[in-house]
This record gives sequence, structure tokens and C-alpha cells, in this order.
Amino acid sequence: LFAIFAFSTCGGYSGGLRLSVDCVNKTESNLSIDIVFAYPFRLHQVTFEVPTCEGKERQKLALIGDFSSSAEFFVTVAVFAFLYSLAATVVYIFFQNKYRENNRGPLIDFIITVVFSFLWLVGSSAWAKGLSDVKVATDPKEVLLLMSACKQTSNKCMAVHSPVMSSLNTSVVFGFLNFILWAGNIWFVFKETGWHSSGQRYLSDSMEKHSSSYNQGGYNQDSYGSSGGYSQQASLGPTSEEFGQQPSGPTSFTNQI
Repeated sequence: LFAIFAFSTCGGYSGGLRLSVDCVNKTESNLSIDIVFAYPFRLHQVTFEVPTCEGKERQKLALIGDFSSSAEFFVTVAVFAFLYSLAATVVYIFFQNKYRENNRGPLIDFIITVVFSFLWLVGSSAWAKGLSDVKVATDPKEVLLLMSACKQTSNKCMAVHSPVMSSLNTSVVFGFLNFILWAGNIWFVFKETGWHSSGQRYLSDSMEKHSSSYNQGGYNQDSYGSSGGYSQQASLGPTSEEFGQQPSGPTSFTNQI
């Protein structure tokens, strides 16, 4: 869905601006000069005619710039990302066993996800720069500077309305959102690969070895301590032989008397 919004808001764009040139001789004026441009923004191919305010002669002009490379690259990345997402969804649902077979599916999925994350970052950044250049090239004030009639102070040149770029701004926003989405998805795809599972097994094995060695050392220490304590307690009390060798003494008060 994010990819659809990205390429539809950019690839389906069509806009324009309207200018007016009011000459001293009103019959030579043109108060409605429409300039229409669209994707892929080859503005140097957009031509229009304006009055020269010198008789009925007209001047043919064209906008400046060719920004098709960044726009087409952005739309291409968005279209292929949509197609891959659609194919991956089908594989996840209907071919889960084939996907996990020999761990090949998760590895391919992980690599493609990393590549698309990089492409989204590059494409969105390039298109953001291209869009800023498109705004400058289609600025009515910049276009009026191309007209020879507007260089004469006696003629009045003005912009009737400027192009609306809201959908193009939205396409840039969706481009960076797609980058965040795909970059965040790298972790979830990585968890499906054998690299993550082997790392988990290595960690669990090392923890088990550490815990077993600790338990073994603690058992020996406890047994040693218990045996030592028992011997010490046994030596505290008198033996039967020592008890028999005690000197005989008076056993009763009557014997002493």
C-alpha cells in the first residue's frame, strides 16, 4: 500500500500555471497563458507562446530543466517494490514449506529487503532534490523572466496562479516512509534466516556450558565443606576411650563423709 501511494502520487501528476502579459497596446496582450507539465517532468520539452508587445509577433519559449531521471527512478523503485511485496505475500501464505526449505528462501528475502531499503533511500533523496528543482523551474516569477516583453517596464506581467505541488510533496513523504518500513523489516526477515538461528544456538550452548561448569564447581565445594565440617564436629566430642580414662572420684556425698 505504501508503494502504491508513492508511485501513484508521483507518476500520475499533471499540473500547470497561468501567466498574463498586459502590453501597452491592449490588442497585443494575452491575459491567459497556460503552461501545462506532467510526469516525467521533461520541462525543456514544454513549450508555450507569449506576446512580444511589438506588433503581432509572438515568442516561443520552453521551460528549463529535465528532471525525468530522478522521477522515473523513484517510480520504478516503487513499482518493483509493490510487485515484490505482492509476490512475497503469496509465498508466505501458500508456499511456506518451500520458503523455509534449505534456508534459501529467508536468505534471498533478507538480501532483497536490504537492497530495496537502500534503493528507497537513494530514490527518495534524489526525487526530493528533483522536486525542489521542479518547483524552481515552474515558479511563475522565474518563467516571467524568460519573456522579452516582461523586461520592458511599460508592460505588465503577472502570475494568475501557481502550480499545485501537494501530491508531489506527498510522494516524497511516502518515499521516506517506505524506506523506514523496509529498513525496519530487515530485522524481522533476519530472524527467519539461519544466521540468526545459528547465533541463538551458539549463545544457548555457551550459556549451558557456563552454567554446568558453575554447578560442578559449587557441588565440589559444598561436598568438601560438608565433609570438613563433619570431621570437625566429630573431633569436638570426647571418645569412649578418653571417657573411660577419666580419674575416678567420689561419686556420692556419703562416700566423702
